[in-house]
Amino acid sequence: MIPERYTPVTYALFRIVFGYVFLLYGLQKTAGWFGGTQIPLTSWPQGPAGVVETVCGLMILLGLFTRVTAFVASGEMAVAYFYVHVMQLGQPPMGPGGAMGLLVPQMNKGIDAALFCFAFLYIATRGSGIWSLDAVMGKKGR
Repeated sequence: MIPERYTPVTYALFRIVFGYVFLLYGLQKTAGWFGGTQIPLTSWPQGPAGVVETVCGLMILLGLFTRVTAFVASGEMAVAYFYVHVMQLGQPPMGPGGAMGLLVPQMNKGIDAALFCFAFLYIATRGSGIWSLDAVMGKKGR
């Protein structure tokens, strides 16, 4: 069991790591880095998704306007899960495996989107915490 006094540090690491990984996903799409293919920014839905992932990932990593940014990122991942992983990947009425494809992220390849969605929703409710630009600026509610 981790002592309660480490909660601010572990939460800050949680926010930083999720922001960093999200930023990397965005850079795969927008810059073609890390084995990705650069996607035109006007290509729907990957282009705008890449911009959201890059900008929001960086802002969450830095802890800047964290609540709003994480809420936007959470919404993008919810849309990605249902629009890309449930509705498009498997053409049956509810994705691969029918209704099970909707309920089981392993079946529709939506694990990343589901985890990002709820991690960012948690960050949106909790704020930036320590080691953030919001804390440096002294924003209330960070």
